[in-house]
Amino acid sequence: MKPAQVLCIGEALIDRLGPLGSIEVLANESEDRFGGAPANVACALAKLGSEVSLIGAIGNDLIGQNFQDLLDERGVSIEGLQVDNKRPTRIVLVTRDDQGDRTFGGFEGDFGEGFADQFIDQNILKDQWNALSVNAKWLLIGTIPLASIISSESLRWVVDVALKTGIQIGLDVNWRPTFWDKSYVQDLGPNQIAIDKIAPILKSASLIKLAKEEAVWFFNTDDPLGISKQLPREPDVLVTDGAKPVKWLLNNNYGQKEVIQPRQIIDTTGAGDAFMSGIIFKLLSTCRSDIEFEKAEEIVEFAMACGAFVCGGLGAIEAQPTFDDVSKLIS
Repeated sequence: MKPAQVLCIGEALIDRLGPLGSIEVLANESEDRFGGAPANVACALAKLGSEVSLIGAIGNDLIGQNFQDLLDERGVSIEGLQVDNKRPTRIVLVTRDDQGDRTFGGFEGDFGEGFADQFIDQNILKDQWNALSVNAKWLLIGTIPLASIISSESLRWVVDVALKTGIQIGLDVNWRPTFWDKSYVQDLGPNQIAIDKIAPILKSASLIKLAKEEAVWFFNTDDPLGISKQLPREPDVLVTDGAKPVKWLLNNNYGQKEVIQPRQIIDTTGAGDAFMSGIIFKLLSTCRSDIEFEKAEEIVEFAMACGAFVCGGLGAIEAQPTFDDVSKLIS
């Protein structure tokens, strides 16, 4: 494989999907799909045609091996993917309403020592970093690793060294309360402990994607320009709101755009990750100084088509589009 232009760091796991309209995940009616936001973005970028690497940790189990096979088939570099011999790959229980919108519940598979994705080893990363990052333009991160002590330390180290070497940071806030505390309800915003851990990462980003509620929780506004002005790097900002218009700020161009409606909605898991992959894919081939309003709108439209396409299939990864799929959906 060619050296990766994009590094994605964080969780690779299984989404155990319950049947449509059910309030629980029943063992005999559930379907397992590969997931985890960083893994989703990595696979989506690879399918679009980008060189990408996934950094993280999975268990030395059947799920972990199958995940490695999938990533290899998709063309994602797994040189930075650690295999944990002590802890399993995480399984997340996901319920879906009649419209395919999902709710993340608890976890399965824990033997009492946590899950592999919580223990990304910083020392291994330090040994691998030069080889992994030799051609990297972007480091894509989320906030879930910050919920665990070991992975949090590794994430912060990677962000610091990436900034020192000129790699841009793309952040999808991806607030998932159950990863921080199993007793949290789905719509609960971050407490002060989580905010204190997430705030430094927000300050490091050149690009931030947030859902509307995340924007309000962290910045007291869903206005991309207002969010950008609150941060020292004045990053590009994208605010999504389900089926409502996307608000965006790219290279000081501001706008909002009606979403592209999926042809059908089976499962919305991974739609936001596909959206993020579409943004990064376009930015890789675009000089930031060349982004004027029309170009910015084109980038956002491409990303929305990526997200819409994923909603038409089960799981976050299997349903991802090729570049031609996205082009056809837009046309």
